[in-house]
Amino acid sequence: MAPKPKEKPKPSPSPSPAVPIEDLFASLNRHIQRSEYEEATKVADQVLAAAPGDEDALRCKIVALIKADDIDRALSAIQAAEKRSFDFSLFKAYCLYRQNKLDEALNSLNSQEKTSPAMQLEAQILYRLGRMDACMNVYEKLQRSKIESLEINVAAGLISSGRASEVQKMLDSLKIKATSSFELAYNVAYSLIEEKRYNDAEQLLLSARRIGQETLMEDNWADEEIEIELAPIAVQLAYVQQALLGQPLEAMEAYKDTIKKNLADDSSLAVAINNLIALRGPKDVSDSLRKLDGLIEKDNGTKNFQLTRGLDLKLSSKQKESLYSNRALLLLFANKIAQARELVAALPGMFPGSVMPVLLESAVLVKENKAGKAEEILLQFANRFPEASKVVFLARAQVAAAAGHLQVAADSLAKVPDIQHMPATVATLVSLKERAGDIDGATAVLNDAIKWWSSSMSENNSLDLIMHEAASFMLRHGREEAAANLYENLVKSHGSAEALAGLVSTAAHVNIDKAETHEKNLEPLSGLKGIDIESLEKTSGADVEGGGNLQNIRPYVEGKGKAKTKKKRKRKPRYPKGFDPAKPGPPPDPERWLPKRDRSSYRPKRKDKRAAQVRGAQGAVARERHENNGVSSGSTSRSQQAAASAKPEQPSKASTSKPSKKKSRK
Repeated sequence: MAPKPKEKPKPSPSPSPAVPIEDLFASLNRHIQRSEYEEATKVADQVLAAAPGDEDALRCKIVALIKADDIDRALSAIQAAEKRSFDFSLFKAYCLYRQNKLDEALNSLNSQEKTSPAMQLEAQILYRLGRMDACMNVYEKLQRSKIESLEINVAAGLISSGRASEVQKMLDSLKIKATSSFELAYNVAYSLIEEKRYNDAEQLLLSARRIGQETLMEDNWADEEIEIELAPIAVQLAYVQQALLGQPLEAMEAYKDTIKKNLADDSSLAVAINNLIALRGPKDVSDSLRKLDGLIEKDNGTKNFQLTRGLDLKLSSKQKESLYSNRALLLLFANKIAQARELVAALPGMFPGSVMPVLLESAVLVKENKAGKAEEILLQFANRFPEASKVVFLARAQVAAAAGHLQVAADSLAKVPDIQHMPATVATLVSLKERAGDIDGATAVLNDAIKWWSSSMSENNSLDLIMHEAASFMLRHGREEAAANLYENLVKSHGSAEALAGLVSTAAHVNIDKAETHEKNLEPLSGLKGIDIESLEKTSGADVEGGGNLQNIRPYVEGKGKAKTKKKRKRKPRYPKGFDPAKPGPPPDPERWLPKRDRSSYRPKRKDKRAAQVRGAQGAVARERHENNGVSSGSTSRSQQAAASAKPEQPSKASTSKPSKKKSRK
């Protein structure tokens, strides 16, 4: 067999001619201009393959990866570049910021020169960290530079740092109108909400929506993209209608519309869901929980309620705390105590120093009938954070009052100094101490309130109201002299007729002379001149022993033009025939209208028990009579009667007997 001929080796393909670097850079620039970032990354890799140490190609690749939202690959490229001693600290800080590694991002900026881009990024990181004072310091330095649209971020920083009132001053200093852009109009409207100028905020939000639609349509945005971009304005308008203008139904429809559209703006969707849940309250708990489940990271399930990565990065700390808090409240409403306890236990670590976690923890303990433990943790938090103690002590007072711990509730309420002399607080403290039996303590609260309002220069002075209530309290507890002194002070300061009447009625118990002296100052009531008071007191209807007052007495004045009513003629009573009213006899039976069986004199007929003594079959008595001829005729007749009355025995049945018929009533 002839050997097979050897195959000739295939010729190797000729290498493609190398593309000049200038052409690659031209292609790279073209892809970047067209926002084709994936293609730009590939071209940058070709440049780096030809020239591994090209810094411009590395910079273009990192920027393209960041623009394509491929942050992990961008960080890898930055780390590879650091080995070649290239400084991309600014890009590294931005990538860490996008990954929400805020502290690392801030450290990366420390070695960076304080350029305008670096300072803008630093301000954004500080804003995300909630360090508003440091953030505003950076923005104040940046205002010296002419940076386009910087006022939008400055307005947001001022609002978040609690300086919403300075937003308009900032615009005036920069000579910028609030309607110069829809983003700025949105932020300025937010500042108006913080200042409780709700109608102005609503009008500015409507202007922001109109300006945004016009601007984006000029830029050839699609309708769906415009709706996504303006979603925050729609949600903010609904919030103004909900909480501020008293239009909950309109707000609820707006929230439902936003949720139904399921826009790509995750943050606006989350705010709409959260506000809708707050508007519903304990209604539709299962549906509210289901809507919140859509905001959860699916890999972790619903147990720990971890937000999706996009929401966790976009929402502020305050917004995230609101979502977690509403989730815990819904779990309590649904009686899922174990899940609520687990979620609440994680909140202090997520929001250190915040009041809401400890309030939710106390709510869980109250749900578990551990009011004493709830009072204890609230007191500990108030001692650790005195600046937030007001809300905590109010919550502790409510928990203690609901649990019947009246003295604890009063002590907690007394530790809120700036509301101590408000009428509502005084009334609550007096009621708690009165129910706890501390009458002297309640009296001290009233005296302190009277003293404070006596020296107060407020326009809405509540001294008159509190003194009246204090006098009523003294009267309830038998302290007539103190009540009389209060009424006397009221008469001297205000001179009202009501106070004078109270003084007269109160002083009558302790000092008759004083009562008679002040009684002369009472104005006489019109229409009482023709009434004889002594004869009125002698009538059976007047009761003056208990110190009762005759009030709202108005004399009846007959109208002049009205015709007098005719008097009815009295008729003699008609008596039955033969009845002598002088000798009426015994009174009629009061039960004469009742049926006989319902009268007290009714006695039912007794049955003849002698028939029950007869035993045996029918005819037995007759045979006995024939056999015993010596029985007397009286005995025979009784035997015959017994035999006639005896009934034959019947076999028993399982069925029930028929009901007996009722006797007809006479």
